[in-house]
Amino acid sequence: MNNQDIDVLKHFLEYPIWTSKPIFDKFKTIQNAIFREHNAKGKERFLFVNGTKESKVVLVAHADTVFDEFYKYSPQKHSVEIENDCFIGKNQNGGRIALGADDRAGCAILWALKDSGHSILITDGEEKGSIGSHWLIEQNPDIANIINQHQFMIQFDRQSSSDFKCYDVGTKEFRTFIKENTNYSEPNRSSYTDICTLCKEICGVNLSVGYYDEHTSYERINFNEWLHTLNVARKLLDEDLPKFER
Repeated sequence: MNNQDIDVLKHFLEYPIWTSKPIFDKFKTIQNAIFREHNAKGKERFLFVNGTKESKVVLVAHADTVFDEFYKYSPQKHSVEIENDCFIGKNQNGGRIALGADDRAGCAILWALKDSGHSILITDGEEKGSIGSHWLIEQNPDIANIINQHQFMIQFDRQSSSDFKCYDVGTKEFRTFIKENTNYSEPNRSSYTDICTLCKEICGVNLSVGYYDEHTSYERINFNEWLHTLNVARKLLDEDLPKFER
């Protein structure tokens, strides 16, 4: 297998799943990245890179996994292996272990799109009530205002291959726009993720990134499905995008 994008995905999946620190350290290397945190021991943190395009969107992913030490999990090392077009995790004894594809897969897409001219937002604490997103909106009004002046938001943090979800932050017109530009479908509007907190004035959508059985030892991610979403996003983001207000 020789694909630079999939190599990026594998690289992100190889990070320790019990801490979000290496993810933030990676994105801190981007010029003009704004990193803020309330407490080094908590999850009230985010990293934001303001894009350069005129009609830009906010690309969102979260750095934490459900197996984080903050959530009382013990650190376990893993290796990334290939099985049937999927990346899977193995522990030191050869048994199955989680990958943290939820949402290291989304972080990998943001890294692949970091030079697209669109804005990047990495959050923390999504797995336990979107802690970082709430802190951003409630305690960082300057950034909250900036992100809500964008055209819309796209989060990359959805299981399966071809779903999208707007939850309660998408209008009928925005849902039609997403369907027409992705050929993805919305199974329902239940549950929540960071965009439900972040999208105060503009619409948002969460796209499938190819992972399955998340939050379990049998988690896997189909790298071809992940790559398809990345390419769908690239095509969409290359257009002159309209603004969708809530």
